Amino acid sequence: MRASRHDLHPFLDQPPPLAIAHRGGAEEAPQNTLEAFGAAIALGYRYLETDAHVTRDGVLVAFHDPRLDDVTDRTGVIAALTIAEVEAADAGHVFSPDDGRSFPFRGRGQRVPRLEELLMRWPSARFNIDPKDDACVEPLAALIERLGAWDRVAFGAFSDRRLRRVRALSGGRACTSMGPRAVAAARAAVLSGRMPRQGADCVQVPLRSGPIPIVTARFVEAAHRAGLPVHVWTVDDEPTMHHLLDLGVDGIMTDRPRLLRDVLAARGFGLAGTDEGE
Repeated sequence: MRASRHDLHPFLDQPPPLAIAHRGGAEEAPQNTLEAFGAAIALGYRYLETDAHVTRDGVLVAFHDPRLDDVTDRTGVIAALTIAEVEAADAGHVFSPDDGRSFPFRGRGQRVPRLEELLMRWPSARFNIDPKDDACVEPLAALIERLGAWDRVAFGAFSDRRLRRVRALSGGRACTSMGPRAVAAARAAVLSGRMPRQGADCVQVPLRSGPIPIVTARFVEAAHRAGLPVHVWTVDDEPTMHHLLDLGVDGIMTDRPRLLRDVLAARGFGLAGTDEGE
């Protein structure tokens, strides 16, 4: 049984299962770069996942870590840097498809993109955005409001408070997942066969939390009974993709967009969830 499509948020109105390129598809190109997002779009993806931080001078950027250190040639906390300092970093510096034998994007001008640039460059794409700290929530809501993009953006976060703030700032227009406390409450309720919505439009969860499985048949059934699509992250192997599709999940986030594309095609699905024959 799938979640009812009645009254779904416009972000979720495509037939499931949705294929979502995690950080643009981090195996294809340096994560959260224009190159990665462009590669996913070229493969046919309509759904892209990214993260948001805000610079010292108030510019939102698509970047996962709070610091530049691990995936660029620069160091520093993004919140303490200006946008000019962030954009001076080489975002392709450490990416290697062969465990450090080569660095094909190093020195090729890959930079940390502004979130606004992503939304404007691909106006038909839908973005799942994780606001990584409290400071970026209000600027993020203001950007989505200015661009009129509430219908094509969803928000997931490791903070129930942030998600509540997004809902309030959007006046109920935001598509949001559950935060960790809401997910814990949802899991606890699964034994009763019912799942409280808790203000969410969908449930975006990992396959498990440590040794504890989250995505089970009962979890998916309870979510669907509540009208909540289930999206699972981050899934990078073929057997798990097939297992989740057998359970009836509504979306899969992956770093391996080619693999997920091929798995869906083998089952007769396109990248937006539609049957290939449609």
